[in-house]
Amino acid sequence: MIGSKRIRFQSQAENGAVTQLELFFDLVIVFAFTMVTDLAAHETTAQNMLRAVLVLAVMWWVWIAYSWLGNVVKADEGFTRVAMFAAMGGGLIAAITIPEAFRDLPGGWFGPLVFAIAYLVTRMIHVGVFYFASAEDPQLRGQVTRWALGSITIGTTLLVIAAMTDGRVQTILWIAAIAGDMLWTILAGEDWRVNSAGHFAERYGLIIIVALGESIVSIGIGVAGLPISWPIAVGSLLGLAIAGLLWWAYFDVAALAVEHELKRATGQRQIKIARNCYTYWHFPMIVGIIGLSLGLKKVLYYVGDTSDHTLKDALYGIPLFALYGGVVLYLIALVGFKHYATGQITVPRVVAAVALLALIPLACALPALASLTLLCAVLVVLIVWETKRYARPREEIRHGAH
Repeated sequence: MIGSKRIRFQSQAENGAVTQLELFFDLVIVFAFTMVTDLAAHETTAQNMLRAVLVLAVMWWVWIAYSWLGNVVKADEGFTRVAMFAAMGGGLIAAITIPEAFRDLPGGWFGPLVFAIAYLVTRMIHVGVFYFASAEDPQLRGQVTRWALGSITIGTTLLVIAAMTDGRVQTILWIAAIAGDMLWTILAGEDWRVNSAGHFAERYGLIIIVALGESIVSIGIGVAGLPISWPIAVGSLLGLAIAGLLWWAYFDVAALAVEHELKRATGQRQIKIARNCYTYWHFPMIVGIIGLSLGLKKVLYYVGDTSDHTLKDALYGIPLFALYGGVVLYLIALVGFKHYATGQITVPRVVAAVALLALIPLACALPALASLTLLCAVLVVLIVWETKRYARPREEIRHGAH
């Protein structure tokens, strides 16, 4: 046990696993992902897409803060348990207010300011717990203090100011808040702690599953209230297959390879892998999956709603770019994720990403269901090729050398 007699914390063990309370905490993030997808789908304009990405970045920063905290102290023990529930409250209010994060709706509280304050409260709870939990670790205490002075000042303060503005100024302040927060995290140093590499890798693997789950939810939302038909069934199964193939691309080898490097690394090298591979490279993966969710939602609506669309209608514009571009971003982020830790570039994934970008003009001319089929086919070829081409190193990573 660490901390004073009044405030007790239990350190995360080296072989620690993700706690049930952390999974419960993630339910707020699940809801936030859904709200971001709805925000993006509500108005498919470039400005609205940018706003959706910015809101997602803010909610991501909430989540990663508590992922690092849970790796130092157990989330379900002592005072941390109470703090986690309090943080869930702040996160939930922020998630509920996502539709009003930039523009207040008539009636009720002023939405943009409520969002900013809820975010501020959630971040302050995190900093407070981290500060007290590091009482017996001067190095970590210094790191937390140094990071908090810049992160809270830049990130949260600018968001509060942005809430009182609108238009281009508001967007610029949001970008400055997020970019400043992310940049300061790099500049603040590498004196953090990774008490359990296994817990850390598992935590980020689970958030990928959460995001992929949101893509499946989007399939259901896209056809909600519509009678079942063969296009809906085929489109739903194709969407599920794409989500499954993205799961395979992450968990089959890449996640294991990086986790092994994280466990082998020590000192600042371990902290850099944890920060750069997980905190940073996972964010574009999440953005890519949310983009895929938007695209799937639109495709299923196209093929299911026969009153407004026919099966010959093509998916175009932002929804199509979200569908294909989301997968491209996910694949490129996976390449960067693995490369930083292992030094290896997974060339087939780069080729697949380039191929998908090249196929976008063709997909624009195809019916929505055909463009979805084409996307799935490219991913099937990629996964089959990798499984066969790299069978031996894959076996070694997954099951150890024989």
